[in-house]
Amino acid sequence: MIDRPAVTMPGENLLPTDADVDALVRAEHGNPFSILGPHPDGDGLVVRAYLPNALGVEVLERSGGRVLAAMEQGQVPGFFFTRLTNQQPYLLKIRWASGEQLTEDPFSFGPQLGEMDMYLFSEGNHRQIGRVFGAQPMEVEGVQGVRFAVWAPNARRVSVVGSFNGWDGRRHPMRLRFPSGVWEIFIPRLQPGDKYKYEILGPNGILPLKADPIALATELPPGTASVISHPLEYEWKDEDWLQQRAAQQSVKAPMTIYELHAGSWRRDGGDDGRLYNWHELAERLIPYIKDLGFTHIELMPIMEHPFGGSWGYQLLSQFAPSARYGNAHDFAAFVDACHAAGIGVILDWVPAHFPTDAHGLGEFDGTALYEYAHPFEGFHQDWDTYIYNLGRTEVHGFMLASALHWLREFHVDALRVDAVASMLYRDYSRKEGEWIPNRHGGRENLEAIDFLRHLNDVVATETPGALVIAEESTAFPGVSKPTSENGLGFAYKWNMGWMHDTLQYIQEDPINRQYHHDKFTFGMVYAYSEHFVLPISHDEVVHGKGSLIDKMPGDRWQKFANLRAYLAFMWTHPGKKLLFMGSEFGQWREWNHDRELDWHLLEEADHRGVQNLVRDLNHLYSHEPALYELDSEPAGFQWLIGDDRANSVFAWLRRGSSGDPLLIVGNYTPVVRESYRIGVPVDSRWEEIFNSDAECYGGSNVGNGGGILTEQIAAHGQDVSLALTLPPLGVIILRPRSG
Repeated sequence: MIDRPAVTMPGENLLPTDADVDALVRAEHGNPFSILGPHPDGDGLVVRAYLPNALGVEVLERSGGRVLAAMEQGQVPGFFFTRLTNQQPYLLKIRWASGEQLTEDPFSFGPQLGEMDMYLFSEGNHRQIGRVFGAQPMEVEGVQGVRFAVWAPNARRVSVVGSFNGWDGRRHPMRLRFPSGVWEIFIPRLQPGDKYKYEILGPNGILPLKADPIALATELPPGTASVISHPLEYEWKDEDWLQQRAAQQSVKAPMTIYELHAGSWRRDGGDDGRLYNWHELAERLIPYIKDLGFTHIELMPIMEHPFGGSWGYQLLSQFAPSARYGNAHDFAAFVDACHAAGIGVILDWVPAHFPTDAHGLGEFDGTALYEYAHPFEGFHQDWDTYIYNLGRTEVHGFMLASALHWLREFHVDALRVDAVASMLYRDYSRKEGEWIPNRHGGRENLEAIDFLRHLNDVVATETPGALVIAEESTAFPGVSKPTSENGLGFAYKWNMGWMHDTLQYIQEDPINRQYHHDKFTFGMVYAYSEHFVLPISHDEVVHGKGSLIDKMPGDRWQKFANLRAYLAFMWTHPGKKLLFMGSEFGQWREWNHDRELDWHLLEEADHRGVQNLVRDLNHLYSHEPALYELDSEPAGFQWLIGDDRANSVFAWLRRGSSGDPLLIVGNYTPVVRESYRIGVPVDSRWEEIFNSDAECYGGSNVGNGGGILTEQIAAHGQDVSLALTLPPLGVIILRPRSG
């Protein structure tokens, strides 16, 4: 194309330079609003439009629909211009081969986002990104449409593309707002439900079409488009729940958490059946959770993720619930229904890393934007994922807003933060010479630590009563200490050490357990260093590790007895409880995200027995303050017998802030122990209120006939004692009769 001077008319150049038009044609113009749309010309307006493949365009009066002008074609097909004698609102009537389109001109609208939004975003402190950025249906100047806003500071051009413009990046190039690097445009007459992506011209050329990082809805996988959606408008009915949840989730409250994967708990039609939506899941899950007595459910990530085999942990939509189970309103109704039933909802949330899918956040504007640029910082070798650069203020703010989005918009009661250990250390899972030290030469990731502290402080302020829980596997100090005490500020930390040690112990043949005795007792050495959750999670029942019952040694009877004794130990040990689905009835098969649980096993008495045991443990736990009230205080626990290696017997007391203690005794050999003497602090009849060997659980019914009197024989530093019968591979709980 030969560049030539613009055509000169009185007061205005009707035609831009050939270079400008050529840039529009190549979709490389960095400032399309300077060329397209209305431009004042004295009393009139010069109107220009670039509509590739349009056959003709007329300009109509917006209020009356009267034809004001037929637009002329400029230097290239599809480029149209005209001059109106008056400055006035107008419509474009566009003739396409497929028919006519009547619309307001997207380039007739001025800048959309306010300066405060831009400032807060750039500062990394915009708390309402999900209601401002992305695709927001709204009315502008009396016109219904959708405002798009996306951060891509290093892009040369960004366009919104979708079925509404034939996925043509030349149709809706956006306006760049300096200095924030945010691109925006208001497109009239778009509707919720329309699919869209961003076409981005990076520093080195066109990128793969990108999904919206702040989309509120997405296509059902394997589709990858974002979907225009209204911000959530839901009439919540859980005010009473929200007012009391702070007390119900405190360290002095009972918490038993049932962890599940929404797509494989149950399916409509069994293994090969379709996924239940949130309404159907609520109808089936909530009664089950209520019956078993769990206080909370924890959902593995339900944010949209491209690959189901990542179980949600490699997610790309930090603001959109997965379309697999329904829309945002459906998920809100699910949470509301849980709250109505007195069940708390915990969501797994992933600020550590994100997948490399072409439509995702990786090299979003042609540069390392959301991730660190250097692979020693920005690429996770274990998971083949990118690592968020939380030291960048905009990324810090993006993730902060995502956390608040789930807590505030969906009334979620807690976020469980995945892979915290990988965030805390720059050398996590890296060899020497494959990581970059921090500014002080150390291994800590100072930016991620600052982010986690800020996150916990903001959550405490913005969503009172909500929790943030860390999955953290190292000895990093003060994970659940307040930030004011130089801690990270989490409410709870998963006790991975306890989980590994106790599982190692219980997997040993009982004859060898005497050599591993400390594995069961070591957890009490550091029990008060953090506020702990004891987790038997999905990670322990996949990838060849075997299911929980399959880890147990011995024949079938012994496997079930070991499982019951292990769960009883867990429920009576200080710390909140978490159990992955299927473990509550002894599923044999490893968990598979593509199949539902093996519910048919409940037709067998020993599997029903484990489920009965979990139900009774939950009931006992929630009704006995001694089992939870002083979880984080030394006064709540006392070893009576912690050193009987030869017999693999443990005995301890649990205490609440008032009332009598509970005595727990575990025998981890398949031998009945008669007249096993244990000193106790109360001279009374001690009633046996729980026995994991009870017949109703599938046991052999060995026990103490419902109760036993103390004898005036001193033992274990106590003046009186009990001569107990200990069931094989069993745990008993006794309580002194009051009064």
